[in-house]
Amino acid sequence: MTSGEGGEVTGTKDKDYNLIWFTEQCLNNALRLETYAQDAERDGDSDLAEFFRRAQGESRKGAEQAKQMLGRRLAG
Repeated sequence: MTSGEGGEVTGTKDKDYNLIWFTEQCLNNALRLETYAQDAERDGDSDLAEFFRRAQGESRKGAEQAKQMLGRRLAG
């Protein structure tokens, strides 16, 4: 276990890289959750589909916030 960002494993200490990774993971999660929601809808489980849609919205929100933060960091 690592106690913080040190780059010992990857050799990358760049916090912007971490932010890019986070953004990518949020977007990948949003894509995956679309599949899960469609599966639930196909099975007639609207409660589960709505759950996945809400989670998908949170993933999109995380990606948007990360993109904004990354933009500010790269501009300044």
